Amino acid sequence: MHNFRKLKVYEKALSFSKIVRVVTRKFPKDELFALTSQFRRAADSIVLNIAEGAGNRSDREFAKFLDYAIRSAHECIGCADVALINEYILEKNHVELFAQVDEIIAMLIGFQRTLLSKQQ
Repeated sequence: MHNFRKLKVYEKALSFSKIVRVVTRKFPKDELFALTSQFRRAADSIVLNIAEGAGNRSDREFAKFLDYAIRSAHECIGCADVALINEYILEKNHVELFAQVDEIIAMLIGFQRTLLSKQQ
């Protein structure tokens, strides 16, 4: 088992989740149960999959949950794109969100590779 709370990627994912909440507060009220909820759940899913995966005894299982976190991070990119095209966020906010989630994806992939390389 891993102490996920000490992982830098976990800290960044937590921070990203908070930022998504701040950004989505400004979305139209009619999006509350649609894009707002989806974006928040996807951001939270990054955090939660890291935490859940860390509870596994094997590195291979942890790596599988990191894959789920990566998928959720990609979903966040889609949510940000939808928000941009519908003018719920400004281009500069989109760029900032993308940069943060892209860094998280890179960190998750790197960590996943490390875990899987231990298996060989």
